[in-house]
Amino acid sequence: MNQTKEISKEQVLKQSIEWWNPGKTKQWQADGVDLVIGKREGYYFYDMKGKKLMDVHLNGGTYNLGHRNPEIISTLKQALEDFDIGNHHFPSINRAQLAKVLAECTPDSLHYSILSCGGSEAIDVALKCSRYATKRKKFVSIINGYHGHTGLAVSLGNERYSKPFLSEGSPSEFIHVPFNDLQAMEAALRNEDVACVIIETIPATYGFPLPEPGYLAGVKKLCEKYGTLYVADEVQTGLMRTGKLWGIEHYGVEPDILVTSKGFSGGIYPIAATIVSKKAGQWMNEDGMAHISTFGGSELGCLVAMKVLEISQREEVVQNVNFVSRYLGYELEKIKQRYPEFFVGIRQLGVVMGLEFDHPEGAKHVMSSLYENGVWAIYSMLDNRVLQFKPGILCDKNYCDELLERCELGIKQAARKLGY
Repeated sequence: MNQTKEISKEQVLKQSIEWWNPGKTKQWQADGVDLVIGKREGYYFYDMKGKKLMDVHLNGGTYNLGHRNPEIISTLKQALEDFDIGNHHFPSINRAQLAKVLAECTPDSLHYSILSCGGSEAIDVALKCSRYATKRKKFVSIINGYHGHTGLAVSLGNERYSKPFLSEGSPSEFIHVPFNDLQAMEAALRNEDVACVIIETIPATYGFPLPEPGYLAGVKKLCEKYGTLYVADEVQTGLMRTGKLWGIEHYGVEPDILVTSKGFSGGIYPIAATIVSKKAGQWMNEDGMAHISTFGGSELGCLVAMKVLEISQREEVVQNVNFVSRYLGYELEKIKQRYPEFFVGIRQLGVVMGLEFDHPEGAKHVMSSLYENGVWAIYSMLDNRVLQFKPGILCDKNYCDELLERCELGIKQAARKLGY
């Protein structure tokens, strides 16, 4: 039953506090973001009361191709004429085709695709595959990295997400090292007892710090030296957001496992994939029932994901990503020069961007100011100085110009409020 026209925003907020998530709902209110999303289309969405917002958060890249992309919706509608989620026990036309497409468009080191419902589940699959392949239990991840909230994945990240559930993991089993520190990485791997190193190609929740030249390639060499697998978490950096289909391609690294999700769904139907080497996927030749996901690789989701991959690799889309990233980068640099004491850095690879501010909670204030000016971007949860700024890959120049105008106003107001 559609009740969207029968319920007020105030009722939604009240119900959310009482029945859904009181802490999250109240926190956004405290942060000055009084939002309940109603209509959405393209790179805009509207509050239930009609406030229009430009979306440069994209729910972590989920709406990489825009909200309610017409081609994605058409693909799903057509799929519903013949398919449902399918039966996870048996081969299917759509799963076989998607797995073949993924093998063709990912690095040559990868072969099999294991399909899931979401990114956290897909990360857990990657970790299990690395344990199988190496017969080791330990994992190495980055301090302040983020890889999701399921059983194994949550222990890889910051204790903010694991400690409340007693899921920090043993320090001897879940090892955390600083980003961009090859010496620390080698020290963690030297005993030849680590199953995998897992790294977001550009760590999102940490504020998009960029890998230093040679860092990721150096990590891969260390993995090869000590018999450890390299897992590239491409949930937020994949699907052409960096100007290449996978962010890891910029760094000359062929991972043993690659994970994609969020935008892989087109924002329409949940699906994720863990693409693994033959070594990491060999367990499927021994016991293909060893991992099961009833809804993982839904046949409807497979068709959506194939359309996402096709759109993302179109030549005109690649050219557009390159234009948007250059144009926004250039114009944001000019804004930064006008507010140099407050707006102090731009971290960018393609349309993966983090805007850095001098104040320890500068990005929270900028987020609130942008919200007032009709732009939705979110601060980095583990570095409140950095605003996650993630425009979509299909934006046009008119959208960029409107976005830049609103952003400068928001940054100016936040700087003034904080005394810069």
